[in-house]
Amino acid sequence: MRIPLVQHSTRRRRARYRRVLWSGAELLVTAGVLVLLLVVHQLWWTNREAKDGAERRVEALEREWGAADDSDATDDVIDDADDSGSGADDGSGRAPAHAPAQSGDGAGNGSSSAVTPRSSQAYAVLRIPRLDLRVPVAEGTSKQHVLNKGYVGHYTGTQQPGQNGNFAVAGHRNTHGEPFRYLNHLKKGDKVQVETRNATYTYTVDKILPQTSPRDSGVIRPVPRSLTKPAYGYDAPGRYLTLTTCTPEYTSRYRLVVWGELTSTKPKS
Repeated sequence: MRIPLVQHSTRRRRARYRRVLWSGAELLVTAGVLVLLLVVHQLWWTNREAKDGAERRVEALEREWGAADDSDATDDVIDDADDSGSGADDGSGRAPAHAPAQSGDGAGNGSSSAVTPRSSQAYAVLRIPRLDLRVPVAEGTSKQHVLNKGYVGHYTGTQQPGQNGNFAVAGHRNTHGEPFRYLNHLKKGDKVQVETRNATYTYTVDKILPQTSPRDSGVIRPVPRSLTKPAYGYDAPGRYLTLTTCTPEYTSRYRLVVWGELTSTKPKS
C-alpha cells in the first residue's frame, strides 16, 4: 500500500487559499459593519440631530416673537404717555417716527407681512395637531440648508402664509428629522396652523393627492391642480396651503400632496 505524500507546494497553496478566504471574510464583515453604521447614521442619528435642531429653532423663534411683543407693549405705554402730553402730531401731517409700519401681502388683503424672508431663513412655525408636529418653516427647499436640518421648506415663488394664492412647502418623509413622515395620515377636515411674527393662519385640509410625479409643478401653482392627474386640484382662486413629500416611504419616486384652504386668521396683539 502506497502512502500519498503531501508536497510542500500543496501545503503552501492550501495555506494561501485559507489566507485568501479569511481575508475575504474579514472584508465582508468590515463592509457589513460599515453599511450598518451608515444605515444607523441615516435612519437614527440624522433624525435625532435634525429633530433636536428643529425644536431648538422653534423655541428660538417663539422667544424672539415674545421679546418683540414685550417691546411693542412697552412702546405702546410710552406712546400713550406722549399722546396725553404735548401731542404726537408735530403739525407736519407725518406719522410719528415710532409708528409701526403698515403691513400687507402685496395683494391688498393686509393679511400677511410684505417682508420677504432671506434664503434659508426660518421665519414661521408649522403645526399639525393630528401628527403632533411642530416644525420651523424656512425660505427655499435647499437640502443642505433647509430640508436636511429637519425644517419644512417654502417653495420660492409661491405665496406667503395668509396671502391670496398658494403657500406651498416641502419636507422630508424619511431621515433628517422626517417632519412629514406621517403626512399620509392627514384627513379631510384636519387643521394645519402656520404661525408667523404677526399672525397665526389656520388652514383646513380639503384635498389629498396620494401620488404624482416629482415634475408635477401644477400642484404648487397659485390655483393648484395636478398636471398629471387633472381630477385633483382647484378651479378658482383662493388662499391655499400645499404640503408635499416623497412617496412611497424610503424612496423619492413619487410625491404625496395635501391641500388645504385658509379658514381663519388670528392677528397677534
